[in-house]
Amino acid sequence: MTHLIALIDGSGYSQSVCDLTRWVAERTSASVDLMHVLGRRGIGSEPADLSGNLKLGARTALLKELSDLDEQKAKLELKRGRLLLEEAKSGLEEGGLKTVGTKLRHGDLIESLAEFEGDADLIVIGKRGEAADFAKLHLGSNLERVVRAATKPVLVASRAFKPIEKFLIAFDGGESAMKAVRHIAAGKLFTDLPCTLLCVGKSTDSLQEKLDQAAEILRTAGYSVNAEFAAGEPEDVIKDRIKADNIDLLVMGAYGHSRIRNLIIGSTTTEMVRSCQVPVMMFR
Repeated sequence: MTHLIALIDGSGYSQSVCDLTRWVAERTSASVDLMHVLGRRGIGSEPADLSGNLKLGARTALLKELSDLDEQKAKLELKRGRLLLEEAKSGLEEGGLKTVGTKLRHGDLIESLAEFEGDADLIVIGKRGEAADFAKLHLGSNLERVVRAATKPVLVASRAFKPIEKFLIAFDGGESAMKAVRHIAAGKLFTDLPCTLLCVGKSTDSLQEKLDQAAEILRTAGYSVNAEFAAGEPEDVIKDRIKADNIDLLVMGAYGHSRIRNLIIGSTTTEMVRSCQVPVMMFR
């Protein structure tokens, strides 16, 4: 791993994103780009016509005032974005990172991310953004869009960062789960950390073979691995195991079914990210 993109906004998760980014960069010697994207709503728009039946002179004056306010708002959003990036960069540099850049962009987050994702090995984002409903545990509106669109692994920061000492891979034998296993085995991020490889569901010969293969890949790379099956609903079993074993980070495949199916019956991915109080690293 050589380069990270960390997405920050003004939410309470931005500090955790920075702390998690620092942890990754320190373990992998990666450079970091902090990115803040000003949505189209935040950079000015055509003012609404609130003039009604006003006479021409009054209407013109009102529209001019609205235009001026819109321009002022756009300037303030730019200033705020620069300050967010500068403060985050200073914090990472004070923490010992040497190669930290910043990117302030306008427009759509996914389009901005696509512009730079090719040079990155990992994307770090907060579980919730400024507009999320914290009381109802709603996920940030951009999180699913980023995970679905990204071609690189996405690491989702929890509310508060704590040192990561052991991790769990939710294994289902699918392509994304094997991709996660191979990525971890080939990299340095989780070196020396004990791994639990957990497959939730009924054991079959085929699934057992895939679990053994995944465990062997990790052990060959030097990992201490506990590979096992567990019965029950994946969301409940994984969440309970994370709590019982004091797991610090969850690795899993993301959105394995079609988008339409997820909209109808929900998604294990969404539920795990929503309910788990640890960072989640996702692979598609």
